[in-house]
Amino acid sequence: MLNNQELTALLRQNGYKVTPQRLAVYEALANTKQHPSAEMLFGTLQPKYPSMSFATVYKTVEILNKLGLIQIINTGEDSFRYDADISEHSHVQCTVCGRVDDVPALNDRSLVVKVEEASGYSIDKHQFYFFGVCEKCRKKTLKLEKCLCCPDCTVGAFLLRTQSFYCMII
Repeated sequence: MLNNQELTALLRQNGYKVTPQRLAVYEALANTKQHPSAEMLFGTLQPKYPSMSFATVYKTVEILNKLGLIQIINTGEDSFRYDADISEHSHVQCTVCGRVDDVPALNDRSLVVKVEEASGYSIDKHQFYFFGVCEKCRKKTLKLEKCLCCPDCTVGAFLLRTQSFYCMII
């Protein structure tokens, strides 16, 4: 992560104007693990910078990405997420609340070799996206109830967005 002086120098070297809003967008990304969207960044920064427009945020993340300072994460939502951690790593997204977290780099060279063989490409980098239910959402939706499949079940049953109770033996 860059400090303000380094970021200022890099922006100027590449012909971009240095504004407090641009510095704030990078700082917000560098200081979070939440992988915000441009809308989320705008909502966070707009109270401190009331004259900042959504277009400023969007243009800034595009510039930061072009300079290699952030990565754009396409999790299949309506908008992209952004990450100032540019190291090679994967992401996991909760399918209930939308939270996105980092996953340490998965260095499975055999998978890369298979993709190269199947596609004819020479792979120089990759990124994996995983989807599931985060621990917080699992705790909210997991309820022990009487099982519907076994009348005398002693295991307990679970409810997870299906509104059906089945024991974990099934």
